[in-house]
Amino acid sequence: MEESSIVKYYLRKIIVAGLVILAVLWVITPFVISILYAFASKTDYYSPNILIPLHYTLEHIQKLLDLGATRAIINSVIVAVITIIISFALGLPAGYAFAKFVFRGKDSLKLLIIGLRMFPILVIAVPLVTLYIRLGLNDTLLGVALAHTAMALPFVIIISSSIFAGVPKELEEAAMIFGLDRKGAFFRITMPLALPGLTAAAIFTFIMSWNEVFIASVLTLTNRTLPAFILTSAMAAPDFIKFAAGFIMIFPAMVFVFIARKYLITMWGITLK
Repeated sequence: MEESSIVKYYLRKIIVAGLVILAVLWVITPFVISILYAFASKTDYYSPNILIPLHYTLEHIQKLLDLGATRAIINSVIVAVITIIISFALGLPAGYAFAKFVFRGKDSLKLLIIGLRMFPILVIAVPLVTLYIRLGLNDTLLGVALAHTAMALPFVIIISSSIFAGVPKELEEAAMIFGLDRKGAFFRITMPLALPGLTAAAIFTFIMSWNEVFIASVLTLTNRTLPAFILTSAMAAPDFIKFAAGFIMIFPAMVFVFIARKYLITMWGITLK
């Protein structure tokens, strides 16, 4: 019986390890393929006998940058930063209110905020373009950032609400007993404790704005973000240029997540509490 239990234990571990390896391969394979073929030479890329390229070049990346990708990358970064700033300016007070106060209709309002994400972007595209033309926001980075903010704001509110709820209210009460007002307790006690989780929320907002393509394509003509530029320009280029475009798309997001990965781990610790 004991030997049977040991066999079952190791068999279970092998199955779990196999499933984990499959999941990792499923996620990481597209990244590896994009990176390899983004730098593969033309000869290796078109050779039917070569699966993994052996010769690499920066020529494809340079061609993509010459097509206008450099300006598109800068536009994407600007839009993502503006989206984070506006989303946090509006979302953090709302998230704090949901976490720390009790008021009538609280749960219904939360459900309404989440429900804002159920409307397909395609449905509101034409009215949104018409509104932007009237307001003079069409083909502007601010206009794209405002549209991205509307998409990211529900997530920022819900995530920040959960993070603020994980900060013990007793700490704020103790700070106010020792002379701080609620504003001072928020900025000196709550915010430092919630900062790792809020950094993770900023990562999600950045990636969402960085990867969004439909709104940016509809609302801009000359001030394209990187996804919109790739959709309208790079897709007509040869295949190896498309792989280079894919690499440029995923690389900044990977770097951003790598730098802030410790905040993600800290956020999970906060929410588990």
